[in-house]
Amino acid sequence: MWQSSPPGSIYDYIRVASFSIGPDGLIEQWSRRAAGLFGVAAHEAVGRDPVEAFLPGEVRREGHRRIGEVLDGKEWTGLVPFRMPGGDGVHGLAEIYVMPSETATGERAAVCIVVDVRALRRIETDLAASQAIFGQSPFGFVLFGTDLTVVRANERFATVFGGRADDHRGRTVGDYLTGAEADRLTATLERVLETGNSVTDLQLVGTAPGDTERRHWSMNLYRVHSGSGRPIGIAGLATDVTRRHTAAREAASARRNLALLNEASARIGNSLDLETTARELLDVAVPVFCDLASVDLYQALLTGDEAAPGGWSPLSQEAVGGSAELRRVAFASAVSGALPHARGSSDSGPPGGAAAPPALGSVHRYPFGSPCATALRTGRVEDVPGDERGFVQSTLAVPMVAHDTVVGLVRFSRTKGSEPFDARDRALATELAARAAVCIDNARLYRREHERALILQRSLLPPGDPEAAGLDIACRYLPGNTANEVGGDWFDVIELPGHRTALVVGDVMGRGLRAAVAMGELRTAVRTLALLDLEPAEVLSALDEVARGLGTPGAAPASGGGGAQWPGRAAHRAREADLSEVYLATCVYAVYDPVTRRCTFANAGHLPPVVVEPGEAATLLDVPPGMPLGVGGEPFEEVEVELKEGALLALYTDGLVESRDHPLDEGLAALRKALVEPAQPLEDVCDRVLGSLHTRHGEDDIALLMARIQGLPTEAVGDWRLPREPRSVGRARELARGQLTSWGLDDLVDTTELLVSELVTNALRYGEGEIRLRLLRDRTLVCEVWDAGLVQPRRRRARDTDEGGRGLQLVGLLSAAWGARRTPRGKTVWFELPLPDGRPAAERSVEELLSMF
Repeated sequence: MWQSSPPGSIYDYIRVASFSIGPDGLIEQWSRRAAGLFGVAAHEAVGRDPVEAFLPGEVRREGHRRIGEVLDGKEWTGLVPFRMPGGDGVHGLAEIYVMPSETATGERAAVCIVVDVRALRRIETDLAASQAIFGQSPFGFVLFGTDLTVVRANERFATVFGGRADDHRGRTVGDYLTGAEADRLTATLERVLETGNSVTDLQLVGTAPGDTERRHWSMNLYRVHSGSGRPIGIAGLATDVTRRHTAAREAASARRNLALLNEASARIGNSLDLETTARELLDVAVPVFCDLASVDLYQALLTGDEAAPGGWSPLSQEAVGGSAELRRVAFASAVSGALPHARGSSDSGPPGGAAAPPALGSVHRYPFGSPCATALRTGRVEDVPGDERGFVQSTLAVPMVAHDTVVGLVRFSRTKGSEPFDARDRALATELAARAAVCIDNARLYRREHERALILQRSLLPPGDPEAAGLDIACRYLPGNTANEVGGDWFDVIELPGHRTALVVGDVMGRGLRAAVAMGELRTAVRTLALLDLEPAEVLSALDEVARGLGTPGAAPASGGGGAQWPGRAAHRAREADLSEVYLATCVYAVYDPVTRRCTFANAGHLPPVVVEPGEAATLLDVPPGMPLGVGGEPFEEVEVELKEGALLALYTDGLVESRDHPLDEGLAALRKALVEPAQPLEDVCDRVLGSLHTRHGEDDIALLMARIQGLPTEAVGDWRLPREPRSVGRARELARGQLTSWGLDDLVDTTELLVSELVTNALRYGEGEIRLRLLRDRTLVCEVWDAGLVQPRRRRARDTDEGGRGLQLVGLLSAAWGARRTPRGKTVWFELPLPDGRPAAERSVEELLSMF
């Protein structure tokens, strides 16, 4: 069957030409290929002597001889140099096959077939180079035909997939790859063959014959064409990149681990809360590192019982009962519907995995000999095997160790289908647990110190809601140091004799625990001075002396001329400087009398009080600021202000009205604006002030003390002046009896008459000037006896032979409290009796009764 050869055959490459020589030795026929080879057209070549036309002069003689032999009937093949037409002197080399022939008349002629030797040499070189590249390549080289079967493969390809190179001819993609990988490569070959677009770095995964290890190959594919451009197949260059893939996976794992540790550093420990820190650890680990995770902390750690038996040291685990008690504080899962740990991966119950995993928040123990108990006891990571029936593949039980102390256990689990934990994962798990353990231990220490600081702070502030006669009081305290919730601001409400009340607000310069300690010392001093019933200015003067004493450390021994220096002298001086700074403070001290509704203020460098009277705008009281406590050298001034019924008084510290972003004037204006509705409940007013002012809380402590004025009603006060004469004693008893009867306090009449009689008698005997008797009824009954004498009464124990001297003993025995204070015009002696509550009064013991005589 006749069939035309497609373009691009071998003849197109080797350039075969032909011509014929007649009996006369001249060219008779000249083919088109000859015209192309020699560059001479047929009309120029026909009829010419080929020797004279194309051969160089030095070989023409030999050429004529050869032509003669051929015409005599001898074949000849050989290399013949030839001269290209023209005058440029270009020479070529042709291989000529000369065959004798006969004409129609029987004459001798010749047919010549000519091949350009240069084209042959190029083909030979290309074939040799192709063979060298194909056969000697260190990479697998395969050529697919247009039907996607293997046409040729090199030896390197055969060493990977077995057999000899020729054995792979005719194979398909399915003989090397299976499933989705084979389909993907087939589709890629079809696309390359159709479009001509090459594909680089096609990643394929499979197994070589006789090998179970998964291999990774990178394949480059490109379409191969004939000389005429016709596609004849697809060439593929395959490289085994398993090691590179493994290295890349390890590098990616290392980068992931580093990123995970970096994220752990950033996210774990942001809160000084044990449970929150545990949850932060699991937020980092799941699902990047594992699929399930839980954290168990020792119960003793959570309750703060550091000396509990079987505590949380690895050396104190119970050998019989297993681990000490733990509480599950956190659990995280990337698997929907997963319990804290799947059945079979839990070792919190009996062996065999039958027990249910601990619930979140539950207290449990790990059985002795279980991997988790072993990890807690030894402080080393333990593997917890999975269960064939469960979906957990493997679990790491990692003890949380901080400062050589085990504080808990974290369990990392991976489900089936995930890669099992390797040595690098164990190291990473240990590092994550250690970082979280340090943060948890810090949180434990913080919790302990925080509780102690809170105990200190609460002990220094007034307990509960302060109460005072004639005042409705509300207060707020916000420490600027949120780490331990203590600071140097303080307020106090102190009950004084005569139902008077001292209101104090102070601010120690400094922050934190040291400022709180200094504040406690000053607050104690204020209370002590207030109980002496001194005037406000006198209280601040005495407090200033106390502050200077506290802030002035003892001087270090001076060294002699060449003597040795006192050890640690520089550090000691540094501590002295710190102390002298801590004990500088500001303070405002006010004494309110509910009978007169007058309030006396004294200020030591503090911000002025704010007063809001009914129907009026808030104003700042003009109280001379004075110098801060601890500075000394300047006296303090007093200002007395009469306050209207229902007026609002606010004492505060600078943290309420001053911040870096807002100057003091703006803060004071905002405070006055926030007090536009003083008639609201006092607690609501406090909340409104704190909510409306831009305090930037956290920069400084805030103390706010607010009081609404509620003076004692006129009917609750009995006030009389008595002449200095003996009959005033009886008159005083009558007045007291009548007043108590009108108040319905008949149960107190006898005791009050007796004690009033004693105090008036003493005023007559030891005092001077006019006598004043005053009874006050509020939460208690207060009796005051005034006179102009300056001598303070002193209680003493009378001897058995003394006829008197037992009056103040009687007062001290029968009253709830008694005392004496100086006044601008003398002194006041007072006693206080509780109001009857309907229960019978307690009977006096024999010793108490005998002590009166």
